[in-house]
Order: sequence, then C-alpha cells, then structure tokens
Amino acid sequence: MARPRSFDEERALDAAMHAFWANGYEATSTQDLCEATGLGRSSIYNTFTSKHDLFRRALTRYMDGMNAGQLQILEDAGRPATERLRALLDRVIEGEFQQRRDGHSIGCLTVNTTVELAGRDPEAAAMLERDLAVRLTALAATIRAGQQDGDITSGRDADTLARYINAVIGGMRVSAQGGADRAALQAIADTAMDALTGI
Repeated sequence: MARPRSFDEERALDAAMHAFWANGYEATSTQDLCEATGLGRSSIYNTFTSKHDLFRRALTRYMDGMNAGQLQILEDAGRPATERLRALLDRVIEGEFQQRRDGHSIGCLTVNTTVELAGRDPEAAAMLERDLAVRLTALAATIRAGQQDGDITSGRDADTLARYINAVIGGMRVSAQGGADRAALQAIADTAMDALTGI
C-alpha cells in the first residue's frame, strides 16, 4: 500500500509546485493547494505537516528538475563552451514560453522565491543559496573551459562572468513575466553572448 501513496505524493508535489510557481508562496492559500492537488485539507496536513513544508518540498523538486536539465547542457564537454551557454539561454527562453498566462510568463520559481522570501525566510534563503552555488559552479566551469579554449575572450574571471550570466538569466525571466516577447529575450541572450566573446 506504500506505492500508491508515494505516487500520490509525487503528483501532489507537482501540482503544489505549479500552484506556488504561478501565484507565489503567500498568495497560495490552503484551499488553492487542495484544489490543485485534489487532496482534502487533512490529507495535505497529514502528508506534508504544513504549508511551509509542502512549499519547501515543492521548491526542492523544482530546483532538482531545473538543475538537472541545465547541468546536462553545461556539462556536455563534447561541445564548445559558447555552444553550451547558448543552448542554456535558448532553453531558458523556451521555458518562458511554455509557462504563460495572459501574455505573461509565470517566471522561475527560484527567482520568484528569491524576490518574495529570501529576505525573511531563513530556510528558503538557505535553500536558494545552495541552489545558486550549484548553478554558479557549473557556469564558472563552463566559462573557464571556454576561456582556456579561446572561444570565450572576455578578460574577466570565470566566477564574475558566471554571476553575470546568472543575473542575465534572472533578468530574462523577470522580463518575460512583464510580458517581453521572444525577440526581446533573444536580444538579451545575444547581448550576453557578445559580452563573453567580445564580438
């Protein structure tokens, strides 16, 4: 009997993740979570103990999934670093147009949570810090490889450039939330690549 509950938890986590992603932590009520997951209030609290616990687990699920896809691109050593970074930016753009409502992207749950909770929720802040470290490490390693190969010509150090690309991605996501179209996001990505290659 443990397997069906495990499956239900996975489905419930996905549904809760999308509810938090679309609406934010504070604006997502317990009733919203009941409607999203199809679970009753008592089932949610019996399984997840609290709204915050459900959010923590949903955010972890989002981070794990997002990082898996991004790391697969960045760690593909068979491709030049610039191709990997371009593929990452293209993936971000594509993702912004898969999750839209009323002409606006719902953005990135990690970015949204940083804006909403990082300054006042120590547990969320620690999760975000760990997640950022994973992404910056992968970006810096890719950039460093590109500098060694000569296809990234910026003289700035790899760690600084990693923070720059991460900030560009965050800015692209917020721009998409504001209604920026694909061409606008592509122009931002192109400009970031120009900054790395000196073109």
